[in-house]
Amino acid sequence: MMILYFGIGLLATIFGSLVGLGGGVVIKPVLDAIGTYDLTTIGILSSFTVFSMAVVSTGKQIKKGFKVEKNMLIIAAGSILGGGIGNLLFSLFLKALNNEGFATAIQGFILAFLLILVLFKENFPKYHLKNYLGLFLVGMILGTIASFLGVGGGPINVMVLVLLMNMDIKKSATTSILIILLSQFTKLLLIFIESRFRGLDLSMLYVMIPGGILGGFIGAHFNHKLTHETIHRIFNIAIVVLVILNIYNVISSLV
Repeated sequence: MMILYFGIGLLATIFGSLVGLGGGVVIKPVLDAIGTYDLTTIGILSSFTVFSMAVVSTGKQIKKGFKVEKNMLIIAAGSILGGGIGNLLFSLFLKALNNEGFATAIQGFILAFLLILVLFKENFPKYHLKNYLGLFLVGMILGTIASFLGVGGGPINVMVLVLLMNMDIKKSATTSILIILLSQFTKLLLIFIESRFRGLDLSMLYVMIPGGILGGFIGAHFNHKLTHETIHRIFNIAIVVLVILNIYNVISSLV
């Protein structure tokens, strides 16, 4: 079982760091499909793994010359607030439904819908948003969505950065990881303050976090080696697979 969870953390974060998926968007639906843990535990396993990946990936990118610009920091600051809002909404959502299967189906449906939008991002008009308040609000919305769905929000981040900030796929991927790092840190800190993670089986973190760290190094390395076209192709293939997986989870949760 530990080898399986290490492999999930590793492969998810390799793709996450390479093309900006983050990893949580892979980990969350895969763990939903396996069905071993409840939604809260899955969200925390995913967040810790993705956060560990984001730390090493961002550090490696900065060492290789990636410059953190002011507009990126404003979006990232918004994502910190969004991470807290999303975590609160998720807690209220679970209490209101009181049905894990239905909650999983709703999360899967929302994620599948957003991923389909990501797949057709080239068909949407592009802008170059420079207003600081607008950038902060964009970051807040991205952080809220990511935290609520428990996925880090990588592909959604990439789509928004490409469409609203006119970034290329490689730069948007790296910026997406920075946003994920801060929003997931906020989410985990708030959960720790609220509950100290009591009553949760987080034993798989001992293998998923090392998988996330290794995946962060590998993905960031190949992000510099591969062309924009190759990264874009890998990104789109991954999105198609994830849409199919999330639709499967929705159906499985409702049957």
